Amino acid sequence: MAGIPCVINLRSMRHLPRTLLLAVLLVAAVLLGACGSKSDGGAPLSSGVLRVGTEGTYAPFSYQDPATGQLAGYDVDVANAVGERLGKKVEFVQTPWDSIFAALEANRFDVVANEVTITPERQSKYDISEPYSVGEGVVITRANDNSITSVADLKGKTVGATVTSNWAQVSRDAGAKLEPVEGFTQAITLLNQGRVDAVVNDSIAFYAYQTETNDKSVKIGATIGEKSEQGFAARKNSGLLPELNKALDELKADGTLAAISQKYLKANVTGAPTAGGTEPGHRSVWKLIADNLWPLAKAAITVTIPLTIISFVIGLVIALIVALGRLSRNAVVSNVARFYISIIRGTPLLVQLFIIFFALPQIGIKLAPFLAAVIAFSLNVGGYAAEIIRSAIQSIPKGQWEAAETIGYNYAGALRRIILPQAARVAVPPLSNTLISLVKDTSLASTILVTELLRTAQVAAAPTFEFFALYGTAAVYYWIICLVLSFGQSRLEHRLERHVAR
Repeated sequence: MAGIPCVINLRSMRHLPRTLLLAVLLVAAVLLGACGSKSDGGAPLSSGVLRVGTEGTYAPFSYQDPATGQLAGYDVDVANAVGERLGKKVEFVQTPWDSIFAALEANRFDVVANEVTITPERQSKYDISEPYSVGEGVVITRANDNSITSVADLKGKTVGATVTSNWAQVSRDAGAKLEPVEGFTQAITLLNQGRVDAVVNDSIAFYAYQTETNDKSVKIGATIGEKSEQGFAARKNSGLLPELNKALDELKADGTLAAISQKYLKANVTGAPTAGGTEPGHRSVWKLIADNLWPLAKAAITVTIPLTIISFVIGLVIALIVALGRLSRNAVVSNVARFYISIIRGTPLLVQLFIIFFALPQIGIKLAPFLAAVIAFSLNVGGYAAEIIRSAIQSIPKGQWEAAETIGYNYAGALRRIILPQAARVAVPPLSNTLISLVKDTSLASTILVTELLRTAQVAAAPTFEFFALYGTAAVYYWIICLVLSFGQSRLEHRLERHVAR
């Protein structure tokens, strides 16, 4: 993490309060860890590891097997088979589809295995392998809707498609209104709910969905008239294509690819359905919820809560420094603090996360997902909490400063002994609200590869299509955490008020 000084003068901290000192030391630990981290980039063919980016919520191509908790699916098995042919260990990195190419360019992994449709635009920007699945573009409608029988009928209709997919462009070219979705399963859910009129995708995805759910409420209303070929995507001039293509040719020749296709799709690689497939077993909704209570709780305990606490503590340290900067009589210091607050409060938190995780690697700064999330959330908390602390300090009567000066306190002593303890009573309620908001904001970390509570719920819902049950369960966990924090806030406010004269 170039450019961050890794030397801290502890002697200058001797006048700080103990809690503040502990917080500063925690910041130092995080920064020192970042300073000592090494990039995990490198040539995959020489390292013995092939890093594969995949969605993990795109059943049956890439999803979490409910029985084993491991990644499974057509693309996952193909990637594993290719890795075996290359003699490389395959490591999967689960990434949301809309940011998967940004993560590829940021060198978070070496190839994408997630039904990447081969298009001239993608071939010009990325190394695209030979196809390992071939389908036909189709328009999927509700079973009782006969108004769409051709691509031309999409004009003026609302179509669900992932914004970065080739199907989104097909929909736009047909004059349809595009409703962005995060994957095929969400698109079909919106179709069944009547929120979109059609879904444009390939026949393979449709047959896979039918195999998984036996859903008779949707049908293929029209064909697009063009093939869709899916392959691996790698960074341009990666040098991986010859090895990948050779491995795929071998898998096609010995029938391995066809066997994997039949296993997951009950269809051959051209997307045509075959008879004789067996229906997968289905769990009841209550059984599904029961099976995922502990995985969701574990994600909350091991990721969501630590991410919240670490980010809030570091954010408070930043906020105190920035608040004092805002109150400084030095115009330069005050304006720098104002500029920082303006940037943080004037830009979305999601954009800040994306800049730190996806953009910084382009200038040589590559951070682990959890560390990137901590930095983004800490900076965000610092910007908002700084104004809370500043207003709390300014709410203390000027006479308190004068009284502290009278009994011999300097500025630092007066701030530590007299002003901050009183300001804390004023700041606790709004700071507690900031903490509760941060708990919910940590769900955004799922977009940068952090498998926290929401991401765990998404993974569990993907192969089952039980979004309400699992997202509702995740919401209950968030609610419980916030209830506990609200109770703690009330107790702390009561404790602080005990010494206030009435």
